[in-house]
Amino acid sequence: MTEYYVGLDIGSTMTKVAIVNEDTLISLVGPTGPEHRKLAHKVMEEALAKLSLPFEDMTYVVATGYGRVNVPFADKQITEISCHARGVASLVPTARTVIDIGGQDCKGIKLNNGKAVDFAMNDKCAAGTGRFLEVIAEALGVKLEDLGELSLKAKKAAEISNTCTVFAEHEVVSKLAEGIPLEELIAGLHEAIATRIFGTVNRLKIEKDVVVTGGGAKNIGLVKALEDKLGYPAIVPSEPLLTGAIGAALLGKDAVQQAIKKGVPLERKERRLQEATLFS
Repeated sequence: MTEYYVGLDIGSTMTKVAIVNEDTLISLVGPTGPEHRKLAHKVMEEALAKLSLPFEDMTYVVATGYGRVNVPFADKQITEISCHARGVASLVPTARTVIDIGGQDCKGIKLNNGKAVDFAMNDKCAAGTGRFLEVIAEALGVKLEDLGELSLKAKKAAEISNTCTVFAEHEVVSKLAEGIPLEELIAGLHEAIATRIFGTVNRLKIEKDVVVTGGGAKNIGLVKALEDKLGYPAIVPSEPLLTGAIGAALLGKDAVQQAIKKGVPLERKERRLQEATLFS
């Protein structure tokens, strides 16, 4: 019988799911809404539909991320630090440092033999996060996904003195009105954000290989600015949003295999239909 392991990563802005056995079989990404329980059911239902599998065939479900406690059908909740570490290590075995740029936070994770041994996170300010870039992109009338390409066209980076979201928004709009090219402003923003992120993560004494994950990893301009700070290239997984979900699924698989090896029963949540009516 095929074993299927599920990782569900409910972040502050995006929800990700990965279903794996020997390989990653299916993955989905969708926006996180205010009703985490309903969203978890919806994303899970869509993933199962793609595999044409019933929910009852899932061996073990691990939830992680900001909304992990709001997944009623999960067998276990595990912190995103452990899940990101496991997911990155499975994709990039040589990784020693992870820089995760999420929607509401940025964190650095130090790895040793594929496990998290230390981590650092930004403060509660949105600077250095996806939300910061989203606000600035809207103020400049630019699509969020276009920021990276535009910044690479800049001849130089404009100096941005503020990383507070409110003040930075005012500053870039004012500089744009003064005639400073849009590309240079965006490059300057990436430079300012990269400086802030690097300062946070460098508390861990960054070591190669460095892997960049999260939504921010999809911004090639921001990744380049970070690489300039590092002094060498970083590694970006093919789908940087999914490392936490993949890690959660793999930790679930690890837990099942360890229980079998030790000959002890593994505690699992009873899969009652009334808890997961969408899967019936």
